[in-house]
Amino acid sequence: MERIFRRKLYYRLLEWKRVQNGKTAILIEGARRVGKSTLVEQFAKNEYESYILIDFNEASNEVKSLFGNLMDKDYIFLQLQALYNVVLKERKSVIVFDEVQNCPLARQAIKYLVKDGRYDYIETGSLISIKKNTKDITLPSEEERITLYPMDYEEFRWALGDETSVPLLRTFYENKLPLDKAHRDKMRDFRLYMLVGGMPQAVNAYLETNNFSMVDLAKRGIIKIYQDDFQKLDPTGRLETLFMEIPSQLSQTNNRYKPYAVLGEVGEDKLMEFMRDLEDSKTTLFSYHSNDPNVGMSLTKNISKYKIFCADTGLFVTLAFWDKDHTENVIYQKLLNDKLSTNLGYVYENVIAQMLAASGNKLFYYTWPKDATHNYEIDFLLSRGSKIYPIEVKSSGYNTHASLDAFCEKFSHIVDRRYLIYTKDLRKDRETLLLPVYMSPFL
Repeated sequence: MERIFRRKLYYRLLEWKRVQNGKTAILIEGARRVGKSTLVEQFAKNEYESYILIDFNEASNEVKSLFGNLMDKDYIFLQLQALYNVVLKERKSVIVFDEVQNCPLARQAIKYLVKDGRYDYIETGSLISIKKNTKDITLPSEEERITLYPMDYEEFRWALGDETSVPLLRTFYENKLPLDKAHRDKMRDFRLYMLVGGMPQAVNAYLETNNFSMVDLAKRGIIKIYQDDFQKLDPTGRLETLFMEIPSQLSQTNNRYKPYAVLGEVGEDKLMEFMRDLEDSKTTLFSYHSNDPNVGMSLTKNISKYKIFCADTGLFVTLAFWDKDHTENVIYQKLLNDKLSTNLGYVYENVIAQMLAASGNKLFYYTWPKDATHNYEIDFLLSRGSKIYPIEVKSSGYNTHASLDAFCEKFSHIVDRRYLIYTKDLRKDRETLLLPVYMSPFL
């Protein structure tokens, strides 16, 4: 049984429908299998009197060719109603262009269809073929773009039938209270999220079978889809390799992703293209080095110095154990019970990146020399108003924070709050707030 999960982006779509009232189309971007089509169809079904969903993955040439000539819109709408056997009602119906990257003409037509004003338009698109397929067309300015990320921690808890945990955690966070006896359970709940991840298929597999092997199988299926997509874009396999190497690059202590170590010789321009493709695919999250930490960090980001995370930590865990053709249940059980000896620092760093991005933050980090052989490193920098919040992530209960202290001294004029995110309960250490990892969505 394929469940339909509740997603926060649904409320964003409601707001768009109410405020814009047909004046713009909305394009939902996101990685493959992240749940875009399901969300949009559910929205169309619930919020409109009728809808037509055109899946351009399988639409006939007859349907695609309708968008080649926009002179007679009445004809287009009549044909669509006949082909899909749906009656469209003015201002009460929506037309969905699913996987719109496969029909550039439909994407271009949005401008004129929106102007026509009879119906609402929602588009979904995945992977960079959107870019590749639109170089010869005029992109519509009448289009809002939003990203659907994998399910965040609260959406994951909703899927498990738990509506109360996250609001409760928020209350504890806002009052800066430790959870005491409940902390261990909350950490275990959170590790479950790290292992399953937020891809609807994997969450569904967990709910159906309660078996980590089946969850792992679902995740491997998704990764294979990504590999195929990367292969189509780059038959040499280099793009795919950059993606597959994310865990090993993060687990090394070299502060950043080293693409030349992964690919060997590659031209600067080609490398930039690969990185753009990886970032646009939404399967990854890039965190850029800020050369001068300040409020406008986008202005001082170093585009040749970055870390790459997986957009979904569940997929990241599977990638980390990719050397076997499946990840045994025992590894999952040990991870869940916090008994696996590998240094899991990089998994925690990945999940914090995922949660910060899902809350709407751009990702930046900062390193600077400590002595001849060591660096200080701040894992994440958030800008808030005219100040910044530095964040250090620890995969243990380890609560020293030398980098944070050094950073706050060096940039005292712009630092407001400082955080160490770790696996123990909430507490204060002078100016630093030590936060359990499950509270990071509230930052």
